[in-house]
Amino acid sequence: MARPTSRRTVLSAAIAAAAGAGALSSSSMPAAAAPGGTLSKPESAGPARRTPAPTVDNRFWTSYADWRFGTAAGTRAVPGSRPGLVLAGPVGRTDYTDPHTGRTTAWEYGTWTSPVHLSRVPATEVIASWNAHTPAGTWLQVELRGNYSDATSTPWFVMGRWAAGDGDIRRTSLDDQTDGKASIWTDTFSIDDASSGLRLNSYQLRLTLYRKPGTKLTPTVRRLGAMASDIPDRFTVPASKPGIVRELPVPRYSQNTHVGQYPEYDNGGEAWCSPTSSQMIIEYWGRKPTPAELSWVNPAFADPQVCHAARFTFDHQYDGCGNWPFNAAYAATYPDMSAVVTRLSSLTDLESLIRAGIPAITSQSFLKEELTGAGYGTSGHLMTVVGFAADGDVIANDPASPSNEAVRRIYKRAEWETIWLRTKRYNATGKVVSGTGGVCYLYWPAAPTAAQRRALAAFGIR
Repeated sequence: MARPTSRRTVLSAAIAAAAGAGALSSSSMPAAAAPGGTLSKPESAGPARRTPAPTVDNRFWTSYADWRFGTAAGTRAVPGSRPGLVLAGPVGRTDYTDPHTGRTTAWEYGTWTSPVHLSRVPATEVIASWNAHTPAGTWLQVELRGNYSDATSTPWFVMGRWAAGDGDIRRTSLDDQTDGKASIWTDTFSIDDASSGLRLNSYQLRLTLYRKPGTKLTPTVRRLGAMASDIPDRFTVPASKPGIVRELPVPRYSQNTHVGQYPEYDNGGEAWCSPTSSQMIIEYWGRKPTPAELSWVNPAFADPQVCHAARFTFDHQYDGCGNWPFNAAYAATYPDMSAVVTRLSSLTDLESLIRAGIPAITSQSFLKEELTGAGYGTSGHLMTVVGFAADGDVIANDPASPSNEAVRRIYKRAEWETIWLRTKRYNATGKVVSGTGGVCYLYWPAAPTAAQRRALAAFGIR
């Protein structure tokens, strides 16, 4: 299970208050070359889908042409089998005071700003994700700016300050960002009052790459993008028909065998569902930390790679391991791995990925009686979907299990589909709170099979 009160539950309670909050201040941001004026002409959004209207739009910049097409200041595109973006000649220097250590350090930086993406889905929420290599002495910041449907624009919102390690900065989300129309809730841009009809029609992303002054170090960013969505409010969802019978051989790890371990990373146990799920899929793809990378873990602890995942997904502002993009970014630190955060619309979508050999990590919340066989309720939890049984039921590696051997579970299809895809639910006191609306993490090799490539492309993930 995730934290006792999930980010999404807090979001539903806080939206009304946030709508009246003050505008975002840029004083806490590291200096960066901020393009002035209005947003540039949007990219083509491509042909519109036929009915039903789409609820999710994915756009990721990954190719050499993508990186060259953006606006670079002190950065450059690099070609190759995995094109990327690196620092070239930094355009400035700034001092950054880390809010979690109090340490002030000087950094050189360069920026890259994406073209404006016109979303096929006028959005109530946007979640960015990225894949990058950040050697010691480097880090990056991701920001988002967009155009509202009322012809106004957002400021630049910080979506994350991130490094693969924790020796230079503490990776962090930023609280208290709002412009009175939308707010950033840990890792999610969210319209404050979706019932008003206000939507985000388009957006662009900005990368700022940092390194120690006077060095040749550089981050390398292989993927940057976002998932924009407008999921209708719903307590239930239509049942989908079973389509496949398949189970993928995903390793099984329990989060509960780590209770009380590493209090500085949220104390193990119920707080580690996300990194435990991430580690299961990373190892399914044949990657894992080296013995040297695990040398910091207490040798008395079983499955030290789960402790490693918790440390290197930890968001020091959220004070937990459940930051969705930070988990995807962690997965992509392994050799030749890709990762995104997105939403899917049904278990049929998930079946298409399982058919291609791609497991998924799904986010859901539920009362104990809403998921037969779970034996617990949760305000937010991540599990790994590894297959489908003959009757269509979901085969999940549920890390909220007492042992690794107990992790494999089979959950009823209709119950699972509801707790994962709904946006509204009743908690134990009868209060209406939020659901995640189909959020999932997808991890896959940088060189996927043709079938895997087609399965991902069906959702606009390339």
